[in-house]
Amino acid sequence: MSWSNLVNIVAKLRSPEGCPWDRAQTHTSLKRFLLEEAYELLEAIDAGDPQAMKDELGDVLLQVLLHAQIAAENGQFSMDDVITNLSEKLVRRHPHVFGQVSAETPEEVMVNWEAIKRREKAGSQRTSVLDGVPKELPALMRAEKIQKKAAKVGFDWDHTWEVVEKVKEEFKELEEAAAAGQQAELEEELGDLLFAVVNLARFIKVDPEFALQKATAKFIERFHLLESYAQEADLDLAELDLDGLNELWDRAKDHLRRKPQA
Repeated sequence: MSWSNLVNIVAKLRSPEGCPWDRAQTHTSLKRFLLEEAYELLEAIDAGDPQAMKDELGDVLLQVLLHAQIAAENGQFSMDDVITNLSEKLVRRHPHVFGQVSAETPEEVMVNWEAIKRREKAGSQRTSVLDGVPKELPALMRAEKIQKKAAKVGFDWDHTWEVVEKVKEEFKELEEAAAAGQQAELEEELGDLLFAVVNLARFIKVDPEFALQKATAKFIERFHLLESYAQEADLDLAELDLDGLNELWDRAKDHLRRKPQA
C-alpha cells in the first residue's frame, strides 16, 4: 500500500459516495479525536507494546490526513503542501545537519532551534513572548510551557530552594483560604499552588504531566489491590469505615513495595 493510495482512500471517504460520518467532519469536530488518538498512542508507548503503537500511530496519521483533505476541499492546502512545509522546516531548523552550523550536544541544538524559531516568527502577529502556547493543552503542560517562555527572557528563579520556598508560601495561603471558607479564594490559591509546583518540577527536571499520570496509575494499581483484598475477605467497601479502608490500603502499599521492579 503506497502513500498516494492512502491519501486517495481518505479522499474517497470524504467524497459524496463515501462515508456519511467522514463527510460530516470538520476541523473543529475532529479536534477531540486527535487528542484521544494522541493519548492512546502515549498509552501504547508506556505499555511498551509495538503492535499497539503501530495501530495508534496509524490512527493519529488518519487524523492528519482528514484535516489535510478537508483543507484541500476548501482550497486551502493539500497533504503534499503539509509534507513540503515540514520537509523545508526540518532542513531549515537543522543547519547542523544540512548546513554549516556546529551543534555537538542536544542543548546546543535547542539553542539554535529557538534562535531559528524567533527569526521565523519575527514577522508574525505575536505581541508577547508568551504567545504561541495553545490554550487547549493540558493545564500542567501549558503552565510549564508558559514558565519556560518567561524564563527565556530572564523572568525566572535562580535556585531550586527559592522555588521550594514559593511552594511552601502558596500552600500556607491555601491553608488560610481554607480556614476562611471562601470558595473563590480557595480556587485561586489552589491554582497558585499548582503553578508553583509546576515551577518546581521544571527546576528538578521532572515532567509534571507524566509525573501526575504515574501517580494516578500507582493509585489505581493500589486501589485495585485493595478491592481484591476486600473481595477475598467478603467485605463490602461501601460498608467499611475509613480505618478499615486504610488498613487494606496500607496492606496494598506494603505488597507493592515488596513487588520486584521490572
